[in-house]
Amino acid sequence: MKRSVMASALATIVVVVALSLFLATRHPITNATNTQSPLLGKTAPALSGRLLGGTSTLNIKGDRGKIVVVNFWASWCGPCVVEAPNLSTFAWQERNRGVVLVGVVFSDSLSAAEAFATHYGSLYPSVVDSSGVIANRYGVTAPPTTFIINAKGVVAATLIGPVSTRQLEEAVAKVKA
Repeated sequence: MKRSVMASALATIVVVVALSLFLATRHPITNATNTQSPLLGKTAPALSGRLLGGTSTLNIKGDRGKIVVVNFWASWCGPCVVEAPNLSTFAWQERNRGVVLVGVVFSDSLSAAEAFATHYGSLYPSVVDSSGVIANRYGVTAPPTTFIINAKGVVAATLIGPVSTRQLEEAVAKVKA
């Protein structure tokens, strides 16, 4: 009996140590991955709704002629925390260059999303998608997911995962070219 208890305890310790080493040595995803969305080359789905933290609304149709970067995010999303400062930096840098950044709150409570936007100093508007209609139109199943829409309103790039400022700059430069 004592031997089986000792063997079980030893096996449990080995599993815990192995899992701990695995988790401690793996590299977190810090860059988004370009992906082949079914929306590429097609007119971007409609995106309009009430803005986070207010009663006004936004409709990206009004941004035709500009490049629109649409980022789906949530306060509970770890990779969204990683990319939040990058998105604000990008929005600030591009504000007078014909590029607009719009966030879409994905499956989140209003209070948590507002606290997140305030904490990270969001420098771009975010549309509340409480019913998930916008996410469904874009085929988004998890945040962060980013779409780059060209000046003609066509989806030109899709990025899955936390984006860096540099990735956004490079992707937008390709769309402008």
